[in-house]
Amino acid sequence: MKDLLSNLSKNEILLGNEAIVRGALEAGVQFVSTYPGTPASEIGNNFYQIAKKAGIYFEFSTNEKVALEAAIGASFCGLKCLVAMKNFGINVASDSLLPFLYTGSKGPTVLVVADDPSCHSSAQSEENSRAFSYLAHIPTLEPSDSQECKDFVKLAFQISAKFKTPIMIRTTTRVAHQKMPVQLGLVKYPKPFKAKFVKNPKRFVTIAPRVLEMHQELLEKIAAMSNYIEKSAVNKIINVKWQTSQKNPTPNIKMGIMTSGVAFLHTIEAMKMLNINAPVLKLGFFYPLPEAKIKKFIKPLKKLFIVEELDPYLEKEVERIAKSVNPKLQIFGKSVIAQVGELNPDIVAFGLAKALGKNYRQAFVEPSKKITHLPRFCTGWPTCPYWKLFAAVKQAAPKDAIFGGDIGCYMLAAFPPHSLYDFLLSMGSGAGIAHGVCKALQKSVPQDNQPKQKVIAFVGDSTFLHSGIPALINAVYNQAGLLLIILDNQITAMTGHQPNPASGKNSLGEDNIPLKLENIVRALNVKNVAVIDQEENYNQLVATIKEFLNSGETSVIIARRICGLLAKKQKA
Repeated sequence: MKDLLSNLSKNEILLGNEAIVRGALEAGVQFVSTYPGTPASEIGNNFYQIAKKAGIYFEFSTNEKVALEAAIGASFCGLKCLVAMKNFGINVASDSLLPFLYTGSKGPTVLVVADDPSCHSSAQSEENSRAFSYLAHIPTLEPSDSQECKDFVKLAFQISAKFKTPIMIRTTTRVAHQKMPVQLGLVKYPKPFKAKFVKNPKRFVTIAPRVLEMHQELLEKIAAMSNYIEKSAVNKIINVKWQTSQKNPTPNIKMGIMTSGVAFLHTIEAMKMLNINAPVLKLGFFYPLPEAKIKKFIKPLKKLFIVEELDPYLEKEVERIAKSVNPKLQIFGKSVIAQVGELNPDIVAFGLAKALGKNYRQAFVEPSKKITHLPRFCTGWPTCPYWKLFAAVKQAAPKDAIFGGDIGCYMLAAFPPHSLYDFLLSMGSGAGIAHGVCKALQKSVPQDNQPKQKVIAFVGDSTFLHSGIPALINAVYNQAGLLLIILDNQITAMTGHQPNPASGKNSLGEDNIPLKLENIVRALNVKNVAVIDQEENYNQLVATIKEFLNSGETSVIIARRICGLLAKKQKA
């Protein structure tokens, strides 16, 4: 892991996520909170390693909403705060994010959200978090490389301090995980800070009718930022000139290109591949857009090529803007570039050639062969405890049993040889959906004298604490009769072995008293509760699964066995 606190080097090769950490340190960040989730995990992992030495407060929160709320509280006390999460995390945090924009930030606050086009590390959807820029009216910057990750974070803190509003940095997997030399500034170790909460209900209490005034004030604040954004150097026109000869020249038309984020890098490469000269408007600000600069850029053009991943937010906004300054402008975006999956230079070159009426043969062809090596649980010794667990479940459960998955290492049981889950949607959803299935089956009329199907849901320890508890409460309260198996491997494993409240370590790596999941479960009035080590007591696990399924009551088995990789690390 890089020494991100060092001032010895002026340049360092950094991941985008490492550059975000460095930028926050150079800005003098004082409070950092996160819930781990790839592709944002390295942000928290690095702060976990350096927080003590840097003299900042850091925590792995129980979920993204709590992480944001912790930062909001610290911001209300005047501290400089950073919150990091993956794209799905902003869904969880949004209930508090929107009113935070109404109150504004007292201490400068930056929210980093990492999207995952093509779902490299995301099981749920190709969510595009840029939607929240408009929904929450949160000013949003989109870096395209590691240098911009560092610089944009520092800029975001400055803007937040100037306008008293949180700022969002939106990255993607290819930005978060790319490496490049980054020019460094000086790290500013935070001095011992004095936090004070000054009461101001008019500002910090969002309740009607005052909340309507706050909404209007937010809109006025965004409008007031327009002059600053128009002048910002992060929105720039670059005259790209790759064409050095008249061989296969570009048609003599007035064409421009507009892009942002990592799509800018793909665009430059695509222009080189096609031997194209054209002006490129690179937008560092996604929201609010520099509309005056955009109008000036598109006014003389006949064609505009817009390059963005996933949903056409830029394209729709530019179509609106063009109506008043260049209504005849031909705009090419998702009509020539797919809306599904991440981009690459070849895809962009193909779309650009199509817009120009040029012939271009895509160099990369998707392999037609089936993937033979699917994701699987860790092998080696000590073994992954999930192998024995799922073997016991398959041995004990009826053949027509219904299995609900959740998010974590154990979701790999969706693949062969287990091929277990009948549904898998989002964090904490396994028990919630299983409850609905149970109630539907309970109300169903008998069919062919067949017994009702049994329903088993799975959830990991960290996911249970993140968002699984309300679903279990609901199942108990409404008498679902499901079996919930909590896979307690004593760590948040899939995202890189971060501690959680059940791990016995706090967010600074210090020993603390682990939260016993069985105590929580029993407090929720679950009568049938068993804690079993699936390696040591396999036969007992099989018998308990059968017993609890036949009880007709909502029951919980906690399969407690340390992660094999963690056990190996502890022995080393």
